Amino acid sequence: MDQQPPGGQDPTSSVDGPVNCYRHPGRETAIRCTRCDRPICTDCMVSASVGFQCPDCVRQASGTGHHPAAARPRTLAGGTIAADPRLVTKILLGINAAVFLAVLADSALIDHLTLLGRANFYYGGPPEGVAEGQWYRLVTSMFLHEAVWHFAFNMLGLWWLGGPLEAALGRVRYLALYLLSGLAGGALTYWLAAPNQPSLGASGAIFGLLGATVVVMRRLNYDMRPVFTILALNLVITFNPWGGIAWQAHVGGLVAGALIGIGMVHAPRERRNLVQYGTCAAVLAVVVLIVLARTASLT
Repeated sequence: MDQQPPGGQDPTSSVDGPVNCYRHPGRETAIRCTRCDRPICTDCMVSASVGFQCPDCVRQASGTGHHPAAARPRTLAGGTIAADPRLVTKILLGINAAVFLAVLADSALIDHLTLLGRANFYYGGPPEGVAEGQWYRLVTSMFLHEAVWHFAFNMLGLWWLGGPLEAALGRVRYLALYLLSGLAGGALTYWLAAPNQPSLGASGAIFGLLGATVVVMRRLNYDMRPVFTILALNLVITFNPWGGIAWQAHVGGLVAGALIGIGMVHAPRERRNLVQYGTCAAVLAVVVLIVLARTASLT
């Protein structure tokens, strides 16, 4: 058993330095239950009227009728705690994998689904791209990969970053973060890249998850050095002198993810939904304005 009663001694809190979650001994955390003071990770913490509580204290409060606010399990961002905190991440992985397999079976899908401003795929053919009304390319390109290494790298990033974020934000907020980050990356690429430059991949959405991870870790007072190291390494790869990477998608996704993350975890409790979804709406509005302005300039 990896649990102990609230009155028992917690060996993880008897020494100085980082402590581990009492329910998940391998996870370091700086968060403690406000009732029993045991260390809890992001998967276990339940939002209460003051701070966070562990699942055991929430169950006790629910059974005795005390602390009604704590009886409703909530994530760090106020979302509902789910039995499978990685369900949306798994679904997104599945969609990306399905599209990748479809491309392997029919490479012509690349031309139909990739992000493209405005260009002719063959001499004398009609112009195609977002500027020609093919708005769906902003979405389909987010799930499109051609090279095995590109697909594998992005999916590893989605799994490593997505699971903890989904647990911390809740499913709906996490999905909004992912999709809006991907759209923001696509919009910035559409705006700044050459009209005939194709772009594809989940990198914009993954960089959005990275930006939100920085915000969430800072909110939880975690050691920021590892995530800053990962961020710096990815930015070096993004701006490598050999090119070949749509840096616009990375930057657009990173900025959007960080802004949405701030709105998600720093929203005041009494106006939480308004601030959170207002931030998402603001990011979406900027994306739409960028796309409309670029379309007007190309047509």
